[in-house]
Parts: sequence; C-alpha cells; structure tokens
Amino acid sequence: MAVLPISLPSLPSRSSFPLESIIWNLAPDATVGSALNSATQRLKEAENDTAFLDAQVILAHVLGVDRPWLFAHGETELQPAHSQAFTELIARRVDHEPVAYLIGRREFYGLELAVDKRVLIPRPETEMLVDEVLSEIEARTSSGAESVNVADIGTGSGAIALAIAVNEPRARIQAIDVSRKALAVARINVQRHDARNQVTLHQGNLLEPLTEPVDILVANLPYISTREYATLDPTVRSYEPRLALESGNEGLDAIAQLLRQANSHLAPRATIYLEIGRDQALSVFKLAQNVLPRMRDIALHQDYQGHDRMVVIVL
Repeated sequence: MAVLPISLPSLPSRSSFPLESIIWNLAPDATVGSALNSATQRLKEAENDTAFLDAQVILAHVLGVDRPWLFAHGETELQPAHSQAFTELIARRVDHEPVAYLIGRREFYGLELAVDKRVLIPRPETEMLVDEVLSEIEARTSSGAESVNVADIGTGSGAIALAIAVNEPRARIQAIDVSRKALAVARINVQRHDARNQVTLHQGNLLEPLTEPVDILVANLPYISTREYATLDPTVRSYEPRLALESGNEGLDAIAQLLRQANSHLAPRATIYLEIGRDQALSVFKLAQNVLPRMRDIALHQDYQGHDRMVVIVL
C-alpha cells in the first residue's frame, strides 16, 4: 500500500474539514511508481487539475532526475530522505503553493530561471514581449545602429531582460525593479545567464533610475485591479507578491505613472512595449494620447488565446 493514512480516535469525518488538512504520508517501502500514483490521487482530492504532471515534476526535482527517468524506474524504492522531502512538497502543493516555487525554478524563453516568493512567476504570454523587442532590435541594427539601449521596467526575476540579452548581443539593458528582494533573485539569474555583461540592475521607482535615454522600453507591470485581485486563484493570490500583481482600482496605476515619466527618459523615435490586462486596451490608449505628445503610432496585439495582451507605442 503506497499511502498510510494516520488514524486518530477523535478524527472527524472527511466532510467536516477541508481536504487540504487530510494527513498524508508515503509508506516506508514506497517505489517511484507508487509514490507518483499516491501523490496524484492526493492532489486530485485537493482539486488540482494538473495533479499527475505536478507529482512528476516534484518527484523528479527531489530525486535530481528528469521526468522520463521516473517512468523507466517505476519499481525503484525511494530513500527515506527522498520520501520525506516529496511528502513535504506535495503537502505544500495541496495548499496551492505554485510548483515553480516548490522546485525553485521556471523556464522562460528557453532559460531556466531561479524563482521564489520574492518574484512573480514568468508567464508564457510574456514571451510575446521578448519576440517583439528582438524584432525591433534587429530592425534598428539593420538600419545602422551598432547597439540598442533597452530598459526592462519591473524586471522581477530578470526574465525579459535576460531573454533579450541572451538572444541579442547588440542590446544594452537596464533592468529596474522597486523591490530589493526581487532584485536579489534577478541578480542570481544575471550571474547565471548574462555571459556578455549586457544587463545592469537598478533599484527604484519605474524609470527614475535610468542613467541615459533608451531606445526601447519594455514593461510587464502589475495590472490587476484591487477588485479583481480579491478573486484571483489561491495559487496566485496567496503566494505571488502582491506588489507585482495589483495596481489600484483600475489596475492601471503603475502603467499610468510609467507613461507620465516616459517623455523625459526616452530617446527620439523610441518604442514602448507594455503587457496589459485583457480589458485595458482602450484605457491605455487614452492614457498614452493624453501624456505622450510625441506619440506617432499606437497598436494593440493579442495573445495566442485571442486576448488583448500588448500595447506598442511608437514615439
């Protein structure tokens, strides 16, 4: 039997307390296969829609192997230390803690980044910003520019800045975040991935730390409204930093402040790339028209699900 429930004389019925509080442990002789099956069942009971995948990722992390190894070694018995570590991480996942925080990493644009509760977990849709910025840099350098100055505002883990740096040696990137804790994580990732020393980290409020005008401004700022924040999935609301998510009554406080600062920090013919919420395009368009007198063009891009996702402003 792979699972040993602990029986207590006065234990209440399952219906009288949340499933998250059910005590769960692996049997002493649990194998890789039985551990996966047992953990998957426990996560399903906690209404986890990715239970089997989560169990695989967590166990592979504990054992220091890749996921295919698990299926080739299903009869291998777990060492007690591995069983204990796996049990503890599954319990945290049952309590909705994101897998990326449990294993301490997340892949973004082909890079394995360190992440923890100090930073927002990079999302796949944010890779659209990187695609667009890389195309812009290619166009500028093809037109004669030797290098391009980029600012990544609200850098968090450094995901956007590093994805640009690794893929474009002609980019010089200033990565800014208001959170010193977030920058500590970004510094780890810069040390791992910034082989050409293209990324400079700054602590401060939005554009204020910039030391020179920039050609490209890219920002994935908080854009969740206060009302919407209260309804977020517990996996997000209870663990990811509120500072990186919530931005006032309309979710636009940070974006509005950035656009107001932009005039004094951008080079001529600069371009701004902003990730936005799915219902914010019109509001961002109006903001840009009101505070950016140099604006020559503004465009909206949708993500792969057809949701409004990115605003591009050309000065």
